[in-house]
Amino acid sequence: RSELASCCDAVHNFIASQNNSPLGSNMSYEVDSKKTILITEDIFKMLPVSSPLSVYPFKNCAVVGNGGILKNSSCGAEIDSSDFVFRCNLPPTTGNISKDVGNKTNLVTVNPSIIAQNTKYVNAYTTPFDFNEDEFCFSITSFSSLMLETVNAFEEETGSTLVPFSRTEFVSSLKRHILTLFLVISNSLFAYWLILLYGFWPFSKSTEKIPISHHYYDNQLPKPGFHAMPKEYNQILQLHGKGILKLQFGKCESD
Repeated sequence: RSELASCCDAVHNFIASQNNSPLGSNMSYEVDSKKTILITEDIFKMLPVSSPLSVYPFKNCAVVGNGGILKNSSCGAEIDSSDFVFRCNLPPTTGNISKDVGNKTNLVTVNPSIIAQNTKYVNAYTTPFDFNEDEFCFSITSFSSLMLETVNAFEEETGSTLVPFSRTEFVSSLKRHILTLFLVISNSLFAYWLILLYGFWPFSKSTEKIPISHHYYDNQLPKPGFHAMPKEYNQILQLHGKGILKLQFGKCESD
């Protein structure tokens, strides 16, 4: 934790805020760091005054991936009992699936490509995802205009807080482009005593050799080459083995 804290300061830099992104300053893009975007008054008003993580430390947090391993896991109650819950890419959490994945969410990230694929994004997702009391975080790439339009649409439609950027300095300080979930895990290492990982399973079969879908809500596979999943998962396993975090491999104990 001290090694990560000395290089990255994720608690304050993971999410852009008015405190770390002053009016009139320039912010670099995550993927193309040579390009910048000016923090105008309109953008500045979209940012929270400070990071929602700055009220740390909490006793524990759950980092919830979207892996098919969560299907029939009965992990929902355990996830919802965590002090803080991270999710990625606006997964469905309502209905029958909530018994496996829970529905509590404190912060959820959004990949801009999801929005680019569906221009009716708000209407498509307000039903399956509970937006109440959630905070959203975009990691800005080449979808600037679309993302800024979506910020306004989301907040008008749902009343939730949506943050259009993550701080590039935090991402670049990790030395490489990595999976969104691993970014969230790295971030949570600074703020929480116990980190619990759910739904992070990059294989097509469970530990019992039962075939599982890629996501718990669909079986759409990622494009090859962008995420180095096996390498990253090996790093997660090492952290699990050292007791730095707890990785859920299968069913949770139910009351």
